[in-house]
Amino acid sequence: MSSSPSAGTQLPRRVLITGGSSGIGLAVAQLFVQAGSDVGILGRDPGRLDAALAELGSTGPGRAAGVCADVAEDPQVDKAVTDLAGQLGGLDALVTCAGIEGEMGAACEDVTAKSFREVLDVNVVGTFLAVKHALPYLKKSAGSSVTMVGSDSGFVAVPGMLAYNASKGALVQMTRALAVELFDEHGIRVNSACPSIVDTPLARRGLGDEAMDQPSFPLQSAEDIAWTVSYLASHRSRAVNGVNLLSDFGYTGRSSFPA
Repeated sequence: MSSSPSAGTQLPRRVLITGGSSGIGLAVAQLFVQAGSDVGILGRDPGRLDAALAELGSTGPGRAAGVCADVAEDPQVDKAVTDLAGQLGGLDALVTCAGIEGEMGAACEDVTAKSFREVLDVNVVGTFLAVKHALPYLKKSAGSSVTMVGSDSGFVAVPGMLAYNASKGALVQMTRALAVELFDEHGIRVNSACPSIVDTPLARRGLGDEAMDQPSFPLQSAEDIAWTVSYLASHRSRAVNGVNLLSDFGYTGRSSFPA
């Protein structure tokens, strides 16, 4: 498989996506496959993974492969990344989409330590492990990149999302730290896409179908975020590094001044 980008899209040819079997991750995989990239997806639910691969197989012209693994488990991530990089013939880009919400709506004193750790293990440690094990392959590819899917919850907060807010705040700084560490020596760019509410299975679990079907707030689709991710991973954005790109309809830019 060629490692050069498509002349039309300038997208990377070989892309690994964690959390690629549903939600934003699947939308990202679909966009890349449609553009001709070869994609490896990592998911922890075998049924969802098989369904996603079947869907991607009919999308083309790019090819899709998948491995079942828990991103919070180091040996599983190591093996999955090795397997997928082997199937793809290397890696030009990593997109980390795997994430969980934790005990939504629970007050601080009601959140269990076990649940809090689980959110950090998946959202933060899982991202770190994916980057760590993808690095040997990304280093071999010119102009490679890492794009994390974060959240506006890394910048703003509401009650009842303590662990999730903490995890997304950690990704904001991890983006900056990795961008500084990896670019000068290896030329690897690291950025994150940070959307507000997106219509995904995760959001529907937390907010309910009624709130999502008749929203009183601006709502994005998974495909919207896939386009943002594709830009950040694209060779067209080669000067963009260390950016946490907010996609929130301008909410965080609003002043509290009562005018």
